[in-house]
Amino acid sequence: MRALFSALPLLSLALSAPVLAQGDDGAAWWAHVQILADDAMEGRGTGTPGYDRAADYVIDQFKALGLKPAGVGGYKQPVDFVEQRIQSDRSSAALVGPQGEVPLAVPGDLIFSGGGGPVPENIDAPMVFAGYGLHLPEVGHDDFAGLDLKGKMVVVLSGGPTTISGALKSHARSERAQWLAAQGAVGLIMLVTPKQVEIPWTRRIALAGAPALYYCDAALRETRTPFLGAQLDPAKSAALFAGSGQDFTAIAAAADASAPVASFPLAVRLKAQVAATRRDLSSPNLIAVLPGSDPKLRNEYVVMSAHLDGYGIGTPMKGDAIYNGAFDNASGVASLLEIAKALKASKVKPKRSILFAMVTAEEKGLLGSRYFARRPTVPQKSIVANLNFDMALPIFPLTSVTPVGYDQSSLGGVAQAVSAAMNLPITPDPFPDRNVFIRSDQYAFIREGIPALFFKYGFKAGTPEAETEKAWRANLYHSPFDDLNQPVMPAETAKLNAYVTAVTLQVANVAERPTWNEDSFFKRFAK
Repeated sequence: MRALFSALPLLSLALSAPVLAQGDDGAAWWAHVQILADDAMEGRGTGTPGYDRAADYVIDQFKALGLKPAGVGGYKQPVDFVEQRIQSDRSSAALVGPQGEVPLAVPGDLIFSGGGGPVPENIDAPMVFAGYGLHLPEVGHDDFAGLDLKGKMVVVLSGGPTTISGALKSHARSERAQWLAAQGAVGLIMLVTPKQVEIPWTRRIALAGAPALYYCDAALRETRTPFLGAQLDPAKSAALFAGSGQDFTAIAAAADASAPVASFPLAVRLKAQVAATRRDLSSPNLIAVLPGSDPKLRNEYVVMSAHLDGYGIGTPMKGDAIYNGAFDNASGVASLLEIAKALKASKVKPKRSILFAMVTAEEKGLLGSRYFARRPTVPQKSIVANLNFDMALPIFPLTSVTPVGYDQSSLGGVAQAVSAAMNLPITPDPFPDRNVFIRSDQYAFIREGIPALFFKYGFKAGTPEAETEKAWRANLYHSPFDDLNQPVMPAETAKLNAYVTAVTLQVANVAERPTWNEDSFFKRFAK
């Protein structure tokens, strides 16, 4: 609360500045989106000419705004990757158990993941079901307790107990593959209950051919040994439980109700051959800085981030193979460019420096932001906060905001003060089990101990806005139809940009560095 009250005097000054876009219709924001999501950018796939063209546009905007490079290499921070592409036509899988050998179509039934690190070429392993797959002994919950994991394929289910916070469950899922590999497990199959499906399986299959990435530098990888990640068609999940004496329908019903789900060995084995091709590639993060105005604080940085990459060119859908990524996430990059313009013109100058990071390879596992957070172009200890913009959906009026993470650090007090002043109340995350806390670039900073917020339009579950958002995810998300032809409300994004501009000014100008709340699980990462 101390941070909230210390922000209030500055808040009145920040909100009086005409730069906060009173009456802004969002036209300038939408003009950026139209360029970044144009077919000419070919979906901005990491390491592609389309991404490089989009990067050139962003750098031109940095220069036009007078933002300075924030590194010895200019605006670009190169990140070196290995691209791993699963060859589904040369891969195979089968369940071996009481019913004999039951083949699984790849990718029709089982999709192999190529991220994290090299995949194993052959798997012949017994399987165990580990409930929700949450290793959280700190709160008295461990789905892996008592299971022999060495040499096993581990099967886990979506969801989790409501008694555990969404942020904490999300964190456990983000660390799961790394932890399992350390225990000697050979792979992980993730199941989703039919009621919790976010993207239809047919779309998952369409995305299965996309290349995955992992770092060239083995020291940065999630797993140091080959580890197989996979997803199974929700309609086929029951096959894994054949002969176990357990009914998947009942297990899924318990998961949908966030009830306890037991862990137990399965009666089937997984046999698989995984073929993959690999090649090296490089793709840059784009880093620029607006220097702070206060000699004592200008060497501290508030990092504003948005990912520039998209899915590139992929499996055609209705004859369209360009995954334009207009809302995900040309919109976020455009918002940061407009916020940079507002901060440059503001009568209230940020005392701390504002560092703008347009990062690569978010769609490949937050790889660009993780690289920057671990190896920043400024001293890591000088970064005080991260404010992240990703896929804030301008598809219904902005009446409230959800700054994900506001309940974890003193940044929440600033966000609440701005919300009160701008009449944009904060709405808690309506679907915490979607894992949004770990699914965008702010989490790369959180893992390095840096407090962060992730800005979303606010809405509540069970409302028309929730149904609109759900329909967008089911029909447009990660598809060629997230393009410039979909309905959009630019003026609503202008309001959100104004809100984030005000939050940014408060974070940059409050005397105290942001701190984790004493009861935050993530306080342990502070350095």
